[in-house]
Amino acid sequence: DFILKRGGISKTRIFTKFHLALIGCYSWRGIPSIPPWIMLFPQWFPFTIYEMSSWARGSTVPLLIVFDQKPVFDIQPRINLDELYTEGADHAKFELPRNSDWTDLFVLLDDGFKLAEDWNLVPFRKQGLAAAEKWVLERQEATGDWGGIIPAMLNSLLALRCLNYDLADPIVQRGLEAIDRFAIETPDSYRVQACVSPVWDTAWVLRAMVESGLEPDHPALVRGGEWLLQQQILDYGDWVVKNPQGKPGGWAFEFQNRFYPDLDDSPVVIMALNSLKLPNQKLKQAAIARGLAWIASMQCNQGGWAAFDINNNQHWLNSLPYADLKAMIDPNTADVTARVLEMLGSCNLSIESQQLEKAIAFLIQEQEADGSWFGRWGVNYIYGTTSALSALSKIAPRTHQRSIERGAAWLVKCQNLNGGWGETCLSYDDPSLKGVGISTASQTAWALIGLMAAGEATGNWARDAIERGVNYLVSTQQPDGSWDETEFTGTGFPSHFYLKYHFYQQYFPLLALGRYQMSV
Repeated sequence: DFILKRGGISKTRIFTKFHLALIGCYSWRGIPSIPPWIMLFPQWFPFTIYEMSSWARGSTVPLLIVFDQKPVFDIQPRINLDELYTEGADHAKFELPRNSDWTDLFVLLDDGFKLAEDWNLVPFRKQGLAAAEKWVLERQEATGDWGGIIPAMLNSLLALRCLNYDLADPIVQRGLEAIDRFAIETPDSYRVQACVSPVWDTAWVLRAMVESGLEPDHPALVRGGEWLLQQQILDYGDWVVKNPQGKPGGWAFEFQNRFYPDLDDSPVVIMALNSLKLPNQKLKQAAIARGLAWIASMQCNQGGWAAFDINNNQHWLNSLPYADLKAMIDPNTADVTARVLEMLGSCNLSIESQQLEKAIAFLIQEQEADGSWFGRWGVNYIYGTTSALSALSKIAPRTHQRSIERGAAWLVKCQNLNGGWGETCLSYDDPSLKGVGISTASQTAWALIGLMAAGEATGNWARDAIERGVNYLVSTQQPDGSWDETEFTGTGFPSHFYLKYHFYQQYFPLLALGRYQMSV
């Protein structure tokens, strides 16, 4: 009933239809065609695969092979979902939706692509498929992963299956083992995570432990810091295509992801390392310097930083029929930019003055009329606002006091009656829900971190709101010292895909309480 009331299979998204087509429950005629010759565009061409976001690129290149082959796998017993077509399976129209605007041009192009496929007239098809296969093979990690995310991993294995790679092939075996490592298995269930976040979590845990009073040379923290040093990526990745002058030195989110270090993890790792006292301080400082140089080289023309790429902002890509998740690009965002600025201020690091001025101007420009900031990678305006306040309080506390005060005032205004803060994922779709939601440990901690940063910068402390927030965290702490949280407060693709970080409800409250303890 849930599915039928929403239009049935014919109203689902492209990737749902794609997976149904793989098992014969939807026609490939209703799936967009992606000609493999896009792999052959030279770097000077207005569009190449490197204009797609890293996650879209890693998922799409293998699909060039799958969409070309259009496999239908024989599942036994056969699955039949005809009852989920509201119009009846016999009356279903397997076609791309039209919007009655300029984007319908892409549907006309798709009709042309399909005609070329039907007549076996796709130009440079073999060369494009060979280039896609080579690209996929080159980007598999030694551990079997592709891009550290399940879509890229699954699609790459599907591509190899379409190319008749044997199940016993080492490449395939490593890929299957990598997927299995992403699984969470219980006596009653088996599910696969979208990604894992050991570098991100370790860096935040280290920061929280230091700020809660643990000595910076504590053996456990030293082990964590030395592990982070080992995770620094010293290889050139996809980012070098649009940033040829940059030199490697960033950190990724996952255990292995050498092609895709990111501009959110890297500043957090640098801040974590900076807070520690390690046996080899020279190595630590050299790693920080190399990381800083890479980050500085990745600044976008607009002045901010994106998550993985530089100047990855061809917005028309989100209008393609294939792109109904609206996640084809990776433009600079307020929260990632704020992370870089917070790193510069808190670690006493510097970049070119012109770069710094552009970054601060970008962040100020991104502030909403109500004083908040959008959160691209965390839910949502609470996350974005505390990120911006943490940055401005460290890098520009005197010159941008008014912006800081407006952000703090917005946080105070959306505090819940029980003293906590919360924000629903629906705030990405409905602006009236900005800062609205049941209180959570992680979002309460974010708000407290932002308010304390604002207080330090301006001298205007929202003491009542801070006290109530702290009391909320203390009163909801479990007997074993942990916090419980069922809500998803991490963002994958706004409005479409969210993440549950199981450590968010632990290290962010600890960090907030540690800073509160120091402030009083």
